[in-house]
Amino acid sequence: QVQLVESGGGLVQPGGSLRLSCEASGFTFNHYAMSWYRQAPGEGRKLVATITHIGGSTNYDDSVKGRFTISRDDDKNAAYLQMNMLKPEDTAVYYCNAKGRLPAVYGMDYWGKGTPVTVSL
Repeated sequence: QVQLVESGGGLVQPGGSLRLSCEASGFTFNHYAMSWYRQAPGEGRKLVATITHIGGSTNYDDSVKGRFTISRDDDKNAAYLQMNMLKPEDTAVYYCNAKGRLPAVYGMDYWGKGTPVTVSL
């Protein structure tokens, strides 16, 4: 059974930091690119950051560049999002996503249930 379980969300003051974790199971982790998305109240889900399945190349939305860092540990089947210098506009539910990238799993797409992040005084 495929599972993506996010953790690490919570309430933080502006300028603070949080580290989100995504623990994966039920699939071959290093065959998948990993991403973090977020959905703010009243808005659609938006891609925040992606890390590839080989080599660990990363891409970020312009709104988080220089503040957020995505990483992965293939030995632990986990992905992370280090969020620094948080702003109120970063408030959202953050979702972990896995997309198959090797031919045998291309098109597979898995989601976690999300972890809420609130940036407020």
